[in-house]
Amino acid sequence: MNRSVKKALSLVAIAAMSVGALAGCGSSSDAKGKVYYLNFKPEAADQWTALAKKYTEETGVEVKVQTAASGTYEQTLKSEIAKTEAPTLFQVNGPVGYQNWKRYTADMKDTEVYNQLVNKDVALTDGDKVVGVPYVMETYGLIYNKDILNKYFALDDAAVKSVDEINSFDKLKAVADGIQQHKDELGVKGAFTSAGFDSSSDWRFKTHLANLPLFYEFTIDKVTEQPAKIKGTYLAQYKQIFDLYLKDSTTEPTQLSSKTGDDANSEFALGEAVFYQNGTWAWSDLQKAGMSADSVGMMPIYIGVKGEENQGLATGSENYWCINDKASDADKKATEEFLKWVITSDAGKNALSTEMGFTTPFKTFSDIKSDNPLTQAATEDQTSGKTQVTWNFTMMPSEEWKNKLGNALLEYAQGTGSWDAVKSAFVDNWATEYEASH
Repeated sequence: MNRSVKKALSLVAIAAMSVGALAGCGSSSDAKGKVYYLNFKPEAADQWTALAKKYTEETGVEVKVQTAASGTYEQTLKSEIAKTEAPTLFQVNGPVGYQNWKRYTADMKDTEVYNQLVNKDVALTDGDKVVGVPYVMETYGLIYNKDILNKYFALDDAAVKSVDEINSFDKLKAVADGIQQHKDELGVKGAFTSAGFDSSSDWRFKTHLANLPLFYEFTIDKVTEQPAKIKGTYLAQYKQIFDLYLKDSTTEPTQLSSKTGDDANSEFALGEAVFYQNGTWAWSDLQKAGMSADSVGMMPIYIGVKGEENQGLATGSENYWCINDKASDADKKATEEFLKWVITSDAGKNALSTEMGFTTPFKTFSDIKSDNPLTQAATEDQTSGKTQVTWNFTMMPSEEWKNKLGNALLEYAQGTGSWDAVKSAFVDNWATEYEASH
């Protein structure tokens, strides 16, 4: 064999060894798996990106985070899930959202995030399968201004003398009517902030307030899964709380179509109103607007149902982590490990609780104390022995159902529509939208 042939064979051998070495590196990386999280919350985009980077630095595991623009999560997920490099971790908003993605959800029964839930009943299940784990629990009710309420309680004709006495619709109405009557003396424009129907605000009434009559109907009828039809058993109570919001308000009903969430936040923060229907997430905006934590509390929304004296705040989640069952075993394992790190490491716990401001449902956060007064109120409520109002609005059949209800409520508020139209949007349209989606 001549020298040139020998040299050529040597080069081929070296090249083959190099390819083998590179392939070995590749399989080592593949064996580790990688994570791709499609994040739902734009307000937490930077925090998730920073957390992913820290995890990669610590473990060498690649974590990619992409955040869908506000209001585009479903369409972004549809686009991304079809790609070769699809998300290994995504989220659904509850039982209705799950129906769209059930083919992609792995069983999370053996994951650390499921095992660390304080209450496993909050997980999203399908038969024996755990298909989603909530990573943030939120609570809403009537946020109130303690300072102005105390001024009202000091009045000679105050209906009650302390906030603890407000435990029913009748008591709430008596207090709200009294505040409205004495609004000049108390320095307010109304008992309640504006019930605005701009898209930044209308969800408070077509979704969160509408949850109350659904909660009581589903409780009485023992409904645990999305029903094909509803009765509207408690629509009269829904009407009377909505009427109270309209009557004892900072704003004329004819002005509500253009009133925004920012308007309501501002009215409350400036002391122009005593009650503001919203949730634990509202504190950051109220704090930015200058409110102090000791001036703010939160009570249940009372609508006039028998026994509501024992009703607590509305607590639940629309944010469930799901692992993509169609990802490789290595990527699924890597995703499970990443989630475990997020809820057990100091970096992960700090990011979720402090930087993102979430109230989490995991045992590992028992040492975390929130400085959010609304979260503190929610925690006290959960240990009070009162019956928590569950988030049944996750069973609402479609966004279109909510929009039609919102339109009917606005027309009723403005005097251009009847309450019968609200009833029809609530009951009849539920059956229509359910049928369309099934």
